[in-house]
Amino acid sequence: MSESSLIETALASGTLPDLPRGHFIDGDGKAPAAGLSMDSFDPGRGEPFAEFARGDAADVDAAVASARRGFATWRDTPAAERGRILHRAAELIRADAARLAVVECLDSGKPLAEAEGDVRGAARAFEYYAGACDKLQGDTFPIGPAYLGYSVHEPVGVAAQIIPWNYPISTAARGIAPALAAGCAVVAKPAEQTPFTALLLAGILKRAGLPDGVCNVVTGTGAEAGAALAAHPGIDHVTFTGSVATGIRVMKAAAENVTRVVLELGGKSPVIVLRDCDRESALAGVMGAIFENAGQICSAGSRLIVDRAIHAGFVEELCRRAEALTLGHGLRNPGMGPVNSAEQLVRVAGFIERARRRGAAVATGGVTAVDPETGKGWFYRPTIVDDCAPGDELVREEIFGPVLTVQVADDAEHALSLANDSQYALVAGIYTADFTIAHRLARRLDAGQVYINEYFAGGIEVPFGGNRKSGFGREKGLEGLLGYCRTKSVTARC
Repeated sequence: MSESSLIETALASGTLPDLPRGHFIDGDGKAPAAGLSMDSFDPGRGEPFAEFARGDAADVDAAVASARRGFATWRDTPAAERGRILHRAAELIRADAARLAVVECLDSGKPLAEAEGDVRGAARAFEYYAGACDKLQGDTFPIGPAYLGYSVHEPVGVAAQIIPWNYPISTAARGIAPALAAGCAVVAKPAEQTPFTALLLAGILKRAGLPDGVCNVVTGTGAEAGAALAAHPGIDHVTFTGSVATGIRVMKAAAENVTRVVLELGGKSPVIVLRDCDRESALAGVMGAIFENAGQICSAGSRLIVDRAIHAGFVEELCRRAEALTLGHGLRNPGMGPVNSAEQLVRVAGFIERARRRGAAVATGGVTAVDPETGKGWFYRPTIVDDCAPGDELVREEIFGPVLTVQVADDAEHALSLANDSQYALVAGIYTADFTIAHRLARRLDAGQVYINEYFAGGIEVPFGGNRKSGFGREKGLEGLLGYCRTKSVTARC
């Protein structure tokens, strides 16, 4: 079906045909061991649109056993052949891009244009790591003429991927692709709110030639399936993206088996806007940084730190643009879509209600809304809260919604101090015409990644991850590939 036909079908019927209902284990769809299912909700309507398998520890056991068998084959598959399979997967993702984007839009709520970008990014991730498969090479060590010393990179084994609901296909691809490139097998557990594109991706990998068992997907709740996966003794590596509280539980569970982990957790990322910035670029960048995906991004630029000299006019224009954003169902490509769940809507609204009781200056927004065409859905209006104190809850805590907090800085040094005053350290943005100041700030900002004059700059080639309570380890880039390897050193007396 064409994208327009898929959209028409989804809007008219509230669902799509032929969505996978079971797990994907050992190369095929599998019914859940307990025979249970659960609903997936369309956030744009606030209504269920499909059912999927509610897995538990028994399903995780089956998936891990399948992955261990698959790993025994995949680790010895020539690197060039692994690359060819991943490259075919990239091509198949692009060929099926329309369906993947519409499914992602229905499942997550985000505008279709954003979902289309996520699908393109997923294809690019497989393409990038396809080219890296046969570039994994070790070193030789200069330990004297009587010895030969060298190292090799070996796949770590079976890698668990615990995937969040805000970027389902993007996060799945950025973890699964490097794991497969390194020679690992995978068991993925998508978020219970957004299961379908991970299942579709597993089917695409099979069509691309991936051997059965090398990529498995178990769906269900975090408590019943995710916890069992993180604690499973047959898992050699866990990559988790999600909240700090859940990440701590994952790390504790993995520690029981001394399983290595990569954690990509929360953020409260600052965007520093100095008086000499390109004003239009900065305005556009700040808008995208907080209102893309309704602010449900771990690396969202949720703290604007703006130079006092331009503060009033800059915030006034931001408010005008925020108020002009249209709301609506993601398939109609609005300016901003819904939040992902009723629970998340209550959480976001709670932050603003408490802030109002503290006397916060809500410059715009701060109310729930619905799709103007249907009167349904989980929407929150784009919100800007001006001149927040450093210790305020809105500045300290991750809201994970379309809420921008504004702090006023006297100069670049003051902006740096405000930016680093956080328990999180994921990313940061800088807008200035002075590259000396920009790079000086970039060096001193505590963040895993710094954007200069374009928020969200970069792509799969650039390592991504945080410091402090934003987690540890890196995904994307060649560094992300090495995260799925263990180094073996060999020394021989000649």
